[in-house]
Amino acid sequence: MVAPLIYVVAGEQSGDVLGARLIAALRAARPELDFAGIGGPRMAEQGVESLFPINELAVMGLLEVLPRLWWLRRLLHAAAADIRARRPAVLVTIDSPGFTLRLLRLAGGGVKRVQYVAPQVWAWRERRVRHFPGLWDRLLCLLPFEPAFFARHGLAASFVGHPVLESGADTGDAARFRAAHGIAPGAPVLVLMPGSRRSEVGRLLPVLGRTLALLAARVPGLVAVVPVASAVAATVRAQTAAWPVRPVVVTELADKHDAFAAAGAALTKSGTSTLELALAGVPMVVTYRVNPLTAAIARRLIKVPYAAMVNLLAGREVVPELLQQDSTPEKLAEAMLRLLADPQAAARQRAALREVIASLAPPRGLPSEAAAAEVLALLGTP
Repeated sequence: MVAPLIYVVAGEQSGDVLGARLIAALRAARPELDFAGIGGPRMAEQGVESLFPINELAVMGLLEVLPRLWWLRRLLHAAAADIRARRPAVLVTIDSPGFTLRLLRLAGGGVKRVQYVAPQVWAWRERRVRHFPGLWDRLLCLLPFEPAFFARHGLAASFVGHPVLESGADTGDAARFRAAHGIAPGAPVLVLMPGSRRSEVGRLLPVLGRTLALLAARVPGLVAVVPVASAVAATVRAQTAAWPVRPVVVTELADKHDAFAAAGAALTKSGTSTLELALAGVPMVVTYRVNPLTAAIARRLIKVPYAAMVNLLAGREVVPELLQQDSTPEKLAEAMLRLLADPQAAARQRAALREVIASLAPPRGLPSEAAAAEVLALLGTP
């Protein structure tokens, strides 16, 4: 008997991690399953030989996408042709809706389809929902409020938990980090997270550096740590070399988690990093900057009241958000000082963050196991 084939498609690094965990959970439940698809190094570790390099799809922003539209369309049709040729039992597409939703449509009938990570139409351009019926057989959501949103539009969806719970962000060792980097046991540690993309780093690092200078003048012995992706590490090291307080720049995941364990507070961009810090119990202030035109367009399109995911999940401002014109060194430094100097303020935020993290757990098991159970239910019994 031919083993069922699961075809998994990830369009960027975060999807590659999700895909690898899903494959591992599926294989643990059904060792006879075969896998193919498109992914990166993490999926390769699970034995998936990618149809083409995942970085071919990792293009962000309108201006960056436009010159490559023809090539991206070619990759899309190559993926659809491979799926039709292989005839998998289930196609799982992960996040990257600009690519994956088109692929689900091109895959056609005869293939059971799963979209893992719901398109964030609840945040902006809600009218896109009308194009979704018939695209997938199952929609797997990472956020607990998403199934109710899609139900209002007549679309069934399942909450499978958020992958941050499997990230290991809460497993760091503070003493190990301090020993590795020569940081005194009592020295206050501040984590600065400017993002993983060059555009983010370029906008945020200057204001983070000036904020750090203000804080260092008021917090004796302050040590700053900047965890970054390897792709932007050289840029970050070059731009921080002249800072009055030169930060420790780390690129390894274990170092980042150890830094979280040692940190008294963090100043971070909005995004998934807020959930990682929440899992690690690190009080934080959130900031972000885009160019003024983009900000003006975003204000007209985005329908949610908060930028930080932890605040969206809590339904209130658990962590301060200082965005755009409020993202100034003076305002950021004052907000950070409240967390660094007031143990009660930090404790209140930690308590609220624990509630947020608790809301991200699936009904049973780990998020990857919950997602695997949904795929297996669609696949049917062996």
